[in-house]
Formats: sequence, C-alpha cells, structure tokens
Amino acid sequence: MDELPIVKQLREELLKVDKELRFDVPKELRKAAAHGDFRENSEYEAAKQRQSFLQARVAHLTARVNSLVSLKLDNIPKDAVGFGSRVHLEDQSTGLEVVYELVTPEEVDPRNGRISVNSPIGKGLLNKKPDEDVVINLPTGVKEYVVKEVYTLHDLFFRKPDR
Repeated sequence: MDELPIVKQLREELLKVDKELRFDVPKELRKAAAHGDFRENSEYEAAKQRQSFLQARVAHLTARVNSLVSLKLDNIPKDAVGFGSRVHLEDQSTGLEVVYELVTPEEVDPRNGRISVNSPIGKGLLNKKPDEDVVINLPTGVKEYVVKEVYTLHDLFFRKPDR
C-alpha cells in the first residue's frame, strides 16, 4: 500500500529542518562566535536557542514519521468510518449536511471540518456506516446525526485508477 500524504509532508519538513540544523545554524554560531565574548553575545545565544529548538523539532518529526509509517493501514475499515475517512452527516435537529474528515493531529483544522480521531466527534463517528445514527456528547450539548456517506482512507488515497 502507498504512503499517507501526511507522511510525505512531514518528511519534507524534516529535510528542511535538518538542513537548517546541520548547515545554517552552525554558520550562524561561527559568525556569532567571531564577535568574541559569549556572555554578552545575543547573536550567539539566539543561534544556540534556535539550534536547541531545531533539535527538538527533528526528534518530534522523526517520531511522528516512524509512528505513521508503522500504522497498519490494512486494519483501517474499508466500509466504515476510521482514520482518514471523510464523513457526510445530516444534523438531526437542523437537517443541514456537515462534513468531517478524520485526520492526524498535524492536519487538524476544525474550521474546514478536519478533526482528530481522538476528538469527541471523531470518537463518536468511528466504525459507523451509512444510514447509522450517531449521538455525540459535546461540552455544548448532545448532537445527533445520521451518516449519509462515508469515503474511507482507502477510497480517498489508495484507490487504483480504472483501466
């Protein structure tokens, strides 16, 4: 099976961050060190802080890529809501359609319907199929939906083109 699009994005960010850490920051450190006294050298201190931040970012990105690569995508349902699914719901109280996509934490964007699998709505939608009722307890109250359509991760990212 192919790789998740978020893995590609994280790998690209990892390359940029790693390049900055290996090449740009050492240049800044050498340049700042040339100014002499480290006790009052704000350029040197800023470069050291940037280096520390980038080291932490590289570690985080590496861990996230490894975590996502190790996901067993074949265990994600192909006929029900799971990680990576786009779900079309009908709000029972208003009749309006709501669309959510269950994504990784790096991709969360609630204004555009991209929610975490671990959010209350995400958890409530897991393993639901079309025409099933969904009742979700939110801090603002109970929401009731009917699942209208489900496009799984397999449908959205890994479907082979028709011949």
